[in-house]
Amino acid sequence: MSKKGSEIIVESLENHHVPYIFGIPGAKIDGVFDTLEDHGPQLILARHEQNAAFMAQAIGRLTGEPGVVIATSGPGASNLATGLVTATAEGDPVLALAGQVKRSDLSKLTHQSMNNAALFSPITKYSTEIQDPETLSENIANAFRIAKTAKKGASFLSIPQDVTDGQVEGSAIKPLSAPKLGQANPEDIEDLVERIKEAKLPVLLLGMRASAESETEAIRHLIAKTGLPVVETFQGAGIISRALEDHFFGRVGLFRNQPGDMLLKRSDLVIAVGYDPIEYEARNWNAEKDARIIVIDEVPMEIDPYMQPEVELLGSIAKIIEQVTQAIDQYTLSADAQNYLATLQEKLTEKQIEARGTEQTLHPLEIIDTLQQKVTDEMTVTVDVGSHYIWMARHFRSYEPRHLLFSNGMQTLGVALPWGIAAALVRPNTQIISVSGDGGFLFSSQELETAVRLKQNIIHLIWNDGTYNMVKFQEEMKYDRASGVQFGPVDFVKYAEAFGAKGLRATTKQELTAAIEEGFATDGPVVIDIPVDYSDNAELGKTILPDQFY
Repeated sequence: MSKKGSEIIVESLENHHVPYIFGIPGAKIDGVFDTLEDHGPQLILARHEQNAAFMAQAIGRLTGEPGVVIATSGPGASNLATGLVTATAEGDPVLALAGQVKRSDLSKLTHQSMNNAALFSPITKYSTEIQDPETLSENIANAFRIAKTAKKGASFLSIPQDVTDGQVEGSAIKPLSAPKLGQANPEDIEDLVERIKEAKLPVLLLGMRASAESETEAIRHLIAKTGLPVVETFQGAGIISRALEDHFFGRVGLFRNQPGDMLLKRSDLVIAVGYDPIEYEARNWNAEKDARIIVIDEVPMEIDPYMQPEVELLGSIAKIIEQVTQAIDQYTLSADAQNYLATLQEKLTEKQIEARGTEQTLHPLEIIDTLQQKVTDEMTVTVDVGSHYIWMARHFRSYEPRHLLFSNGMQTLGVALPWGIAAALVRPNTQIISVSGDGGFLFSSQELETAVRLKQNIIHLIWNDGTYNMVKFQEEMKYDRASGVQFGPVDFVKYAEAFGAKGLRATTKQELTAAIEEGFATDGPVVIDIPVDYSDNAELGKTILPDQFY
């Protein structure tokens, strides 16, 4: 029996065990939405296609399987662009489907006609337009597979309306097994172990591709056995557990002035595991071009004058790390190395800045200290981009991988709340915290209605200072003044209430503690407006390099 193309699309997604599909309908793709009324992934209707793409990206990051987003033709498709480029840059698998005009109209300047595949080709791993209904399922299978193969990222399929509505004789393809990556050559493992033993101060630099479940488990076993010091990238947050916290020396990113940077500079052997240069370019942590580097990864390293590894071990990161753990025996860091690391631990934990806000405002460290006391390991914290992002990345501790989420490759405004919505779907029995500035919040705040509709337990913290502050303080460092960063006030308490959420305001640590506790006790989303004192932001940029402004 023949089926409509829309039915094959939905059956293909079912065959790939897709739990959710995020999007907004339109005439060129509404056949799929009609089919979803009867069966298929749960449709999460979003308020903007860009936010739907962010939600799909978070599914990809949290589960390792592609999140799926769907939009109509024209601006529905083009609105996906920011979400898809963010996913591709940050290694998160996504499958995006977009409607297109009928095939007979593709060469005409007609309503919502544009070259979708060309638009998305530079910002996805795979972008094509389906011209035959019979190839729908195979295109979905290939796009799905490509998205989840390292380097993970977004795949895009443009589907003309008459292909969606057309008849298909073939069956939907079942998912194929993903390619299996193997171990490293035993001789290479022995060589790496010897290099580690010969080094005076080896260090593990853990990045985005080291944060999956099996990779994290293998890395923890290696650290427990050897005591090797660790530096995380922002997307590597949480790989180091509470039990191994003494071996953690901070996260690196943005500005080269952290204990982690000092350790990378001092080290005579940097072992980069699952690290991608887009997280924090090697020119920032290896400015002198003198680091000895070993790479353990699924894909070859991108080479430049600052990143020239002596050895690359490619394959399954988890399996290679397990090989190293098995091969290394009776390893202990030298006394000199341990003494130096002790001084770094002091620097990492000491308060460089006194956490004291002005009247009716909170200092960033006061907010973080309060949040740290309330967030448990199973909770997920999603962080938007802004000055709060720098403070959170440096000072907020997380002890489980992919439970503290940053946009580190594209630094995209507006991700926190959509990511929080996706996290609440994946981890429904846990509390979700999303964090943004007042500027970034309004990039995607319409999705507060989505969170209310889904009755999700999300607490959203707004660090409110009335400016685009991350831009502001960097402009002031460069030009001694700021421009284009000031905007008018918004009553976020009333704003939240207008959406059916609870709105609260906290101007002291005591009020913030009480507000978070009230949020925990509330069914449904809660927004907490926090007036913040950013006067110490200049401290963030000390020893900044000339090309490190973001």
